[in-house]
Amino acid sequence: MPRPVAASALTIVGGFFVLIGGAVVALIGTFFAWIFGVGATVFYLGLAVGVAVIVVGVLMALVPRASQVWGAVAIVLALVSIPVALAGLVVGFFLVLLGGILAWAYRPPPAPVEYRVMPPDPPGRAPGP
Repeated sequence: MPRPVAASALTIVGGFFVLIGGAVVALIGTFFAWIFGVGATVFYLGLAVGVAVIVVGVLMALVPRASQVWGAVAIVLALVSIPVALAGLVVGFFLVLLGGILAWAYRPPPAPVEYRVMPPDPPGRAPGP
């Protein structure tokens, strides 16, 4: 079965960049939270977005019939990564966005049609089932 390989590969690679950007935001946020004594859980959203992007990229390859859905989810996650993961160090944002667009535009080929040849009716019998 054909799969959107380029879309899933771009999304997975971009997800690693988003994960790195999320780790940077988490480290900086944890440092400032430690200094100022505030909660740091909001800074870990970038890590969650990075993991989600990688999972979506894998699902693009495993479930190609739903690639339009995974493409839309990847595009939304790319936009979410802008404030929470430094846009995946900018490279990750564009890779995930391009992978999402490719997955959204991917159309799987139609299922093959089976044709069965029916034997002819025997002589002297009325046609029909």
